[in-house]
Amino acid sequence: MPHSPLSVGQVAKRCGVKVSTLHFYEQKELIHSVRNGGNQRRYKPETLRRVSVIKAAQRLGITLDEIKQALAGLPDNRTPNPADWAGLSTQWHQLLNDRIRRLENLRDSLSNCIGCGCLSFTKCPLYNKDDYLADGGNSGAVLLERKNNQT
Repeated sequence: MPHSPLSVGQVAKRCGVKVSTLHFYEQKELIHSVRNGGNQRRYKPETLRRVSVIKAAQRLGITLDEIKQALAGLPDNRTPNPADWAGLSTQWHQLLNDRIRRLENLRDSLSNCIGCGCLSFTKCPLYNKDDYLADGGNSGAVLLERKNNQT
């Protein structure tokens, strides 16, 4: 016997999110609903798992755009199964490792500046003598990012 479609309130309650969150996810094309005769949203039961995957990914720091891109790669826009989750988690594991590396580089680059805050050390990667980057609409943080990308 097929499962009955769920109302937005039922999905919100079972997933522990607000109704507005589901509306937002739908606006961002992360989940999908159909309308019944009374023009009310109805969700397939698989939406519960999809929302759970979205919430788990967000807790890991994965952006909604990254989640959308990953879910769009699933055949027929289906809900992730265990094999799909293994693939997604591997992909996100690498993404998180890259972020951690960038944050560690940022932390290590800032250690000399944090003490006094003057940003005037000649070895400081944020140093921007005479604000020469202003003409390009950039700030000193660009220097830091460039340095980190070269490591």
